[in-house]
Amino acid sequence: MADLVDSNTYISEESMQLMKFHGSYMQDDRDKRNLGRGKKYQFMMRTRQPGGEVSNELYLTMDELADQFGNGTLRLTTRMAFQLHGVLKHDLKTVFSSVVKAMGSTLGACGDVNRNVMAPPLVDGRVDPSTGESVDVIGAHCVKVSNDIADLLAPQSGAYYDVWLDGEKFMSMERESPEVTKVRTDASTGASFAADPVTGVPAPEPVYGGQFLPRKFKVAVTRPGDNHVDLFTNDLGVVVLPSADGKSVAGYDIVVGGGLGRTHRNASTFPRLAEPLGSVTTYEEMLSAVKAVVATQRDYGRRDDRRQARLKYLVSEWGIDRFRTVCETYHGKPLEPFVPLPAWEYKSYLGWHAPGASVDGAAAGAADAAEDGWAYGVYVQNGRVQGEGKKALRSLIESLDLGVTITANQNIILHGIRAADRTRVETELAAAGLPGVDGWDPIEAGSMACPALPLCGLAVAEAERGLPEINARIRKLLAACGVAADGPDARPPPVVRMTGCPNGCARPYMAELGFVGDGPNSYQLYLGGCPNQTRLSELYAERVRASDATLERTLEPIFAAWARRGRAGEALGDFCARTGLDALRAEAEARTEWITAAPAERPRGKPAAARGSGASTSGGAAGGGAAVAERAPAKAAGAEASSADLLAQLGARAASEGKSLEEYLGSVLRGELEKGKK
Repeated sequence: MADLVDSNTYISEESMQLMKFHGSYMQDDRDKRNLGRGKKYQFMMRTRQPGGEVSNELYLTMDELADQFGNGTLRLTTRMAFQLHGVLKHDLKTVFSSVVKAMGSTLGACGDVNRNVMAPPLVDGRVDPSTGESVDVIGAHCVKVSNDIADLLAPQSGAYYDVWLDGEKFMSMERESPEVTKVRTDASTGASFAADPVTGVPAPEPVYGGQFLPRKFKVAVTRPGDNHVDLFTNDLGVVVLPSADGKSVAGYDIVVGGGLGRTHRNASTFPRLAEPLGSVTTYEEMLSAVKAVVATQRDYGRRDDRRQARLKYLVSEWGIDRFRTVCETYHGKPLEPFVPLPAWEYKSYLGWHAPGASVDGAAAGAADAAEDGWAYGVYVQNGRVQGEGKKALRSLIESLDLGVTITANQNIILHGIRAADRTRVETELAAAGLPGVDGWDPIEAGSMACPALPLCGLAVAEAERGLPEINARIRKLLAACGVAADGPDARPPPVVRMTGCPNGCARPYMAELGFVGDGPNSYQLYLGGCPNQTRLSELYAERVRASDATLERTLEPIFAAWARRGRAGEALGDFCARTGLDALRAEAEARTEWITAAPAERPRGKPAAARGSGASTSGGAAGGGAAVAERAPAKAAGAEASSADLLAQLGARAASEGKSLEEYLGSVLRGELEKGKK
């Protein structure tokens, strides 16, 4: 990557591919483009934080780097890590080396390798003095598993340190687990590449080999019942099984084949939930089984089509039985039957957690409540740590020597708070715009959005910047439709998620209301996910414009039906799944009395919601209804609508090819120029 040190503000395509493995993407700030001056290039750096755990030193380092070399903000991701935006090329070495010297890492945070491994936050940090172990045995073990899987599947090449630290390795005080080293180098079943038979030199990449994986690979770890990590959206999930008394580990369930990314108008791509693979008993067997799944994907996953290269497509094509058989070959023995699990629940980990309070929500006793070691979960809107809130968090973390965990919903947990400091923590954060969870609308506090515009090259619509307004409009419409927020007929707040493209980084296909960008100010609407994140949502409508009343006209019949026929306490997603989307579309078509005004009619063609698959039966909701009372002059309105249509269509085509709108237009223009030459 010699072009890291040249005078250009960008790097080559070849270097971009290598940079991904080091945890960075080159980006272009579309808000700062100037005509005739080209793109405003910068870099995003992503960290590797197994289990979301962040030391005090690393948090303060990241906060300082954001101010000195980034855009002044920190982004918390849906995979429990940091993203630092706005880094210029000539500052990359300083930024990367600073992270490593603070005992952090970015290695493998991007690229066709295992990504950050998730685990539920460990909110009870107490240690049993008689054993020196955490009192929350299963929670602590989940974090250990996440760290060891991250080590097992980390790239082994020294190039990372050669580039950013001139070959010098900064080692943490904690060494790699012996079980990890043993499993990684065990080549007896073909899951790892063997050492050179003559020299005995280990293979440079024992697990990945020379080609790495066909696509990115995502792993999550959890305990029975706790679905904070959206377990079933991962390529591989590990469930730590407790013993009958909960004081030791009895084994591990394994699920495989989840993933949410898809491509617009390409039916061969789809979101999919992971399914049970089997179970193992010992720790070493668990690591071996994880490696066996990765080896199966490495050797059999498709490499000829990146849109079909994720593990979910291999499991879908083969079926779970054939996949299990191949995995068992790499594992070296049959897997045990999957152990049945209790019902799942999504846990946000927001608010106060007392020492001694159980993860199941049981209150701590008076003696525990007086102890030090409290944890406080702070809601961070769409994961963007900025402004006065950023200053307040730094002040508290630095002055009180607090630890930090990044959650799977882009929020932050402060650890190690003394009982005497609780009021200070809550008061200072609230004054800086970060009130307790009760200070937020529940819809807002449960929602998520990806960064999208202006930096993500795949985004065709807003997400992070657009969702707060959408949430407010949803709340207003729910009230207008008579959906009770409290009382005996109260309905739980719907889970809302938004992405600027179909790749699913904010996991919209698990939401009760999922918005997926399909063009400028335009979204696909997905319905029917459930609050505990165990059911996929389904496509209800396309081309839902957020820039006018189309959004309200699409949602109003759904909310009205939920208010009228939903059961007490029934979630929106459960109601939609029970009713069926076809029935909801038919009801929208037949609706004659509306609370919200109709959007301006388009002067040509069919209503917006009647175009494209999945929306043909929802035209009454999104585009029909009462005539427009006031309208701009026909010519001006027609020109504006035509431009919006064209942009939406071009944006959708670009997304279907995995390109930004600019990249797609560039390829079209280059094609036309080539035709002209011929």
